[in-house]
Amino acid sequence: MGGDAAPGEIVAGTILAAQDGAADLILVGDEVRLRPLLAHGGEHITVVHAPGEVPMDAPAAQAMRAARGTSLGDAVELVRDGRADAVVSAGNSGAFLAIALVRLRTIPGIARPAIAAVIPTMGGPFVLCDAGANVDCRSEWLAQFALMGDTYAKIALGITNPRVGIISIGEERSKGNELTIEAASLLDRTPLNFIGHVEGKDLFEHHADVVVCDGFVGNVILKTSEGAAAFFKTMLRDVVTAAPPLGKLGALLLKPSFDKLRQQLSYDTYGGAPLLGVRGACVVAHGRSNRIAMRNAIRNAAALAEKNLVGTIQHAIASTLAEAEAEAN
Repeated sequence: MGGDAAPGEIVAGTILAAQDGAADLILVGDEVRLRPLLAHGGEHITVVHAPGEVPMDAPAAQAMRAARGTSLGDAVELVRDGRADAVVSAGNSGAFLAIALVRLRTIPGIARPAIAAVIPTMGGPFVLCDAGANVDCRSEWLAQFALMGDTYAKIALGITNPRVGIISIGEERSKGNELTIEAASLLDRTPLNFIGHVEGKDLFEHHADVVVCDGFVGNVILKTSEGAAAFFKTMLRDVVTAAPPLGKLGALLLKPSFDKLRQQLSYDTYGGAPLLGVRGACVVAHGRSNRIAMRNAIRNAAALAEKNLVGTIQHAIASTLAEAEAEAN
């Protein structure tokens, strides 16, 4: 029931995912409102009645205390109780994080969960972690984000040995704030393919497959990327509109290429970002998600559950902790 276009677009996206055969799907929400939307194509989608909603602007702590009986709270509990393998929400992301953290708890060895967003570039996508879950971080948390982001890049992007970088104001190891410098020192001692600092100007040159930062910086990068993509799309449209007939003809011939580029840059293509570090597959969809974005978010969640992302992260963290303990002894 969460999201700017809920429940209409959420249900429509779920129907599309069901038609794809992505998974056995469960909608959690007000059954009175959901059933009419499922009349055409949603006959095989299960509905779990939850009459309450978490407002999009509700503080996380308040939403967590009042989660029971809401669509978001009950959906997370389905995963906790083993009645679902993954949960997707386009609702209040802060509430989603808080409810998942309390209901599912973190993987042993992980202090805080992190949002891993896939950012498109011309050289291929990279994973940005954390993209907004933790605005204030410790250096050891960033190292944990890197381990989780590395695992996600292997599973979701099919990269065998991801290049892991940490966002900073310069490539030199002496540059950056105390958090960045300390985190880089920790990452040097991990088995990751850590390449060092990555500057903002290099993000879209695909210098790294995983870029680590605190959630404040990560969310600024994410929102700036979305805004820039929208800006260039509008600017290109305005240029074509004002072009002479020959220019319009050229734009028409290039339309397939423009459409491909638009698809590469659209968040609809990636659907949602997983919340890494909790003991359950959780995918945070964009609040503005339309049916295409929801379909892709559901497909992403199903794939992560099938590939056992949570278990793989647990194994990676346990192995790293065992190596660190062996070195200490």
